[in-house]
Amino acid sequence: MTEDQMTIRQMCDSFGVTPRTLRFYESKELLFPIRDGQKRLFTRRDRARLKLILRGKRFGFSLEEIRQLLNLYDMGDQQQTQLTQTYAVAQERLADLERQREELDDAIMDLKEQLKWGEKMISSLTQQKNAAE
Repeated sequence: MTEDQMTIRQMCDSFGVTPRTLRFYESKELLFPIRDGQKRLFTRRDRARLKLILRGKRFGFSLEEIRQLLNLYDMGDQQQTQLTQTYAVAQERLADLERQREELDDAIMDLKEQLKWGEKMISSLTQQKNAAE
């Protein structure tokens, strides 16, 4: 093991993920650790990929989108294709998130109105009950 390589435990500690997560990403061909018997050794490239995977997941990209974008790194065009594709996917994701935020804002307003109505109904019923007693 060289100083550029990390064990699965070191990766977990550095990135706040579980060994199961790393094995899952490996099975989905997102990470390619070096196998040394039962040990997995992660290279600097794996660390960079994991950082991008976690960022992509945070933004709501699917694992398949992330895999496809990561695989564009080796096109030999100084990452122009990768950056262009990532930019386009990110623009679409941003539009989706903004649409979802608008839908959430509408739902929140509707729920607040319903709560106000419910509060008035409860108050009215309480007053009627107290007047009857």
